[in-house]
Amino acid sequence: MKRSRFTEEQIIGILRQAEAGVRVVDLCRQHGISDATFYKWRSKFGGMNISDAKRLRS
Repeated sequence: MKRSRFTEEQIIGILRQAEAGVRVVDLCRQHGISDATFYKWRSKFGGMNISDAKRLRS
């Protein structure tokens, strides 16, 4: 399985920035990800806390 460039904590941090009002296009450009990747992450990790992501990993 391919290893992700971003940890779950980093992904949740990026999603939190979008919730805070940063435009998705700007976030994607800043972090070097596609729009599709962002929306896939949002469907998977949206609404999670970092502790939830750690529990998901274990």
